[in-house]
Amino acid sequence: MITQLQDLALAGVKWELEETAFGQIQADIDSGAVVQTTERTRLASSVVPPIAPVVPVSVETAVSMSMRPTNIESLVRMISEFNHPLRSGATNVVMPNIAKCPSGLMVITDIPSNEDDASGHILTGKTGELFDKMLAAIGMSRDTVTITPLIFWRTPGGRTPTENELALSRPFVNRMIELLEPRIIVTLGTLAAAQIAGIDLMKHHGDNVVLDNDVQVFPIYHPNYLMLKPTAKQSVWTVLQNVQNLLKNV
Repeated sequence: MITQLQDLALAGVKWELEETAFGQIQADIDSGAVVQTTERTRLASSVVPPIAPVVPVSVETAVSMSMRPTNIESLVRMISEFNHPLRSGATNVVMPNIAKCPSGLMVITDIPSNEDDASGHILTGKTGELFDKMLAAIGMSRDTVTITPLIFWRTPGGRTPTENELALSRPFVNRMIELLEPRIIVTLGTLAAAQIAGIDLMKHHGDNVVLDNDVQVFPIYHPNYLMLKPTAKQSVWTVLQNVQNLLKNV
């Protein structure tokens, strides 16, 4: 029990701690409650800070935590509180867009943009406008499609996330897939294609990859790439039509 509480504390998640006796202990500390100490303890406290330095969260802790939520609302809340190493440098946690009326389609994109970081929403600005048009072309919208980034915090300068940064975020993406049970996943960009489908996007754009849980994955170019290379839109349109037809027939 103590180990579990320590894991949650390290990860910055408060909502489960508050439901335990540990939460009351922390509340007493925060309120300035006086605790009787020996002279030796008082001397030590004058040298050693009362709060231990922050210890990096392990991948094992992230995996364990991601399995706790039993519904998507709890998972989203946990993501919002998770103490990922990128959190301190980000303006906002970029939260997933959870479909209000699920269609069976889930979209996984790569890292948040500057605009996403500023707003806390995924796929915003001109990129988001183009993406919304892509969804509309197959009769979908953000109300019917869940959209999540691979990682929920903007990396410094938009650099590629490290393997550890991805590994700490990935369990929450995996859990989201388990809870929502999408029939089809569309990945946007090279990073998402590699991480989710295990392929090189430039060589296998639009290929149908079937995961262990029988979810079909279709990797396509990111809207940012399409704005730079409009001629690639036709190949993306072909893939989206395939996705639309599959959703109608499932």
